[in-house]
Amino acid sequence: MRPLSVRRVERSRATNSFVVTLREDDQPRRQFDIFIGLNEGMVIRMMLDGEVSPRPLTHDLFVLALERLGVSVKRTVLTHVKEGTFFAELVLLSSTGEETTVSCRPSDGLALALRANAPIFAAEAMLDEVGSVPQETGDDDGEILDEFRDFIENINPDDFNL
Repeated sequence: MRPLSVRRVERSRATNSFVVTLREDDQPRRQFDIFIGLNEGMVIRMMLDGEVSPRPLTHDLFVLALERLGVSVKRTVLTHVKEGTFFAELVLLSSTGEETTVSCRPSDGLALALRANAPIFAAEAMLDEVGSVPQETGDDDGEILDEFRDFIENINPDDFNL
């Protein structure tokens, strides 16, 4: 399994859906796109932007219910692609340390992982099949922007020793 990050969530007017771009965290930093529905795309974009709904949305409710039951979202794994359709699994962890794996749509798995601050992974074989390393354009602005965004998202006041 290889760790992934959600790089972009953009609305595709041509297909009236959203496109999520996922990228491998480590080298060679392969990336791929998944088309998801409008509602799921809006929820994932809200989570990435740090927006909070005044009332719990479905994914919020599910994570809150799991927490009340002593279960946490351990990780989401994108497992494979079949005839252009991506498949995923949600790995849950009970308070006793028992793992349970549940099949899910990738969009739901991503939304739940983001809501629960759980990691996202992809199977190596799937990355081999659908992932590609973006071509170098000679302009490192995109990579610098990604690194800056990572820095901002993970900054901690203790890092400044004030």
